[in-house]
Amino acid sequence: MRAAWYERQGPADEVLEVGEMPDPVAGPGEVRVRVHASGVNPSDVKRRAVGRWSMDHPRVIPNTDGAGVVDQVGEGVSESWLGKRIWLYNGQRLGRAFGTAADFIALDADLITELPEHLSFAEGVCLGVPAMTAHRCVFADGPVTGLTVLVTGGAGAVGHYAIQLAKWDGATVITTVSGDEKARHAKAAGADHVVNYRTEDVAERVMQITAGAGVDRIVEVDFGGNLAVTLKTLKLNGSIAAYASAGDEQPKLPFYALMNRNALIRLVTLNNMPIEARRQAQRDVTRWTHEAKGIHPIAARFPLERIAEAHKTVESGAKIGQVVVDVVPE
Repeated sequence: MRAAWYERQGPADEVLEVGEMPDPVAGPGEVRVRVHASGVNPSDVKRRAVGRWSMDHPRVIPNTDGAGVVDQVGEGVSESWLGKRIWLYNGQRLGRAFGTAADFIALDADLITELPEHLSFAEGVCLGVPAMTAHRCVFADGPVTGLTVLVTGGAGAVGHYAIQLAKWDGATVITTVSGDEKARHAKAAGADHVVNYRTEDVAERVMQITAGAGVDRIVEVDFGGNLAVTLKTLKLNGSIAAYASAGDEQPKLPFYALMNRNALIRLVTLNNMPIEARRQAQRDVTRWTHEAKGIHPIAARFPLERIAEAHKTVESGAKIGQVVVDVVPE
C-alpha cells in the first residue's frame, strides 16, 4: 500500500516520507478500512513535531481520523460491515503506530461508525477528534437543554462542533472569536452571541448577555489562558470542560475561588475517554448528523503525496475547518 510516515520527529518537510509498505491484515476483533480521506488535527502535527510527545515507535503513519470503506473483517467481527462506508477515530495515537495516512488501516471494530450516505468521506473525517471531543465537553455532565454554554474559540474545529451540538440540545450558546471572519463562521454554526476577545472585554460582555447570571458550562480551548474570565463568568455549581491550555500550560489554580463556586473542572482528551463515553459520542454524533443540518467545514485538501503541506497548513493556525488528505481523490 501507499503510506506516509516519519521515523524521527521534526519539521514536516524534513521528516515525512511517502512510499510503499505492506498491507495490514484485520486481526481478531478488527476491521480493515480502505481509507479514502484522512484528517489532520493539531494533535497529529504535535506528535510529529519535537515537543510535548516523544516517539514510542520506530516508524509512525500519522493522523488519527479517517473515513473509507471496510474491505476486510477479522475473527469475531460481523461480515455485515463489509462494503460499508465508515468514519473512524484513534488511528494513530499514543501506543499505536499506524494511522490513516495510508491506503489501508486495520483497527479495532469499536473505533468505526457507519458514515451517513449524505456525508462525503472528507466530511466524515471531521467526526473524529473534533466532533467527539466537542460531544464530551458539552455533555459529560448531562444535557444542556435550557442552559447557557460558553464555547471559547468557537471558530476552531472542536469549538465549532461544540456550538452545533449544544444548540441541537437546546442550549443558549455564547462563543468567543478573534475576528470578523471567525465570527461569521461561529454564527453559521448557530451561536446566539459572538464576542471578539481581541476588541471586547469577554467577562464584561458575557455578564451583560446573561444579565449578570453567568454561564452554566464552559467548553474551554485555553484553560490557563482564560482562567481569569472563567472566575468572573462561571455560575455557582457550574462546570468547565477543557481540552487545551496553550496560553498557560501550567496554570496556577485559584483553588478557593473555584471551590467557592463549587466548580467542576473536567479535562478532556479523546484517546483516554472511558469507552462507554466514546460509544455514546459515536451514537449521539450519528443521531445529530441525521436530525440536524450540520456544518462540516473543510479548510483545505491535499493528495497523500503532499501530506507535508497539509501538516504545515494546520501548524499555521490560520485555517478555518478541517484539513483533509485525500488518499483516494473524490
